[in-house]
Amino acid sequence: MTVPYTVREARDSADREACFAVRKEVFVAEQGVPEDIEYDAYDAGAVHVLAVRDDGTPLGTGRLLHGEAAAAKNGGDASVGALGRLAVLRRARGLGVGAALVRAVEDLARERGLTAVDLHAQTHALGFYERLGYVAYGPEFEDAGMPHRAMRRVL
Repeated sequence: MTVPYTVREARDSADREACFAVRKEVFVAEQGVPEDIEYDAYDAGAVHVLAVRDDGTPLGTGRLLHGEAAAAKNGGDASVGALGRLAVLRRARGLGVGAALVRAVEDLARERGLTAVDLHAQTHALGFYERLGYVAYGPEFEDAGMPHRAMRRVL
């Protein structure tokens, strides 16, 4: 079944709230991430993307950190963006929403002159990101009680 949807940069407070609601459902309710660590100081300066059905129903979200915020996450390289908080609602999985969100973040990174995008993938999602051209590096580490690996894609 195909569900028509679009991915766009969050353009107003209602879009940002939709992004946060998706994250709450996926990370807090579904995965058990404590709410007090799901939302952080980076949210205010991040570029958020939102996938919505044609009727406006939110399906997924992600965010791009750039500049000093990204450098703080990736070891000091301001030319590398940080993709994070990628979340797709359970009912929208398997429709290509996650890949579309990743590509939208990459496009926004290119627009900002970034040369690569880093992310911290939950280990069960490594194959998803590898299919999109990301390469894992460094050791496995724990974040929010779950195993992760750092990954990068050169743009």
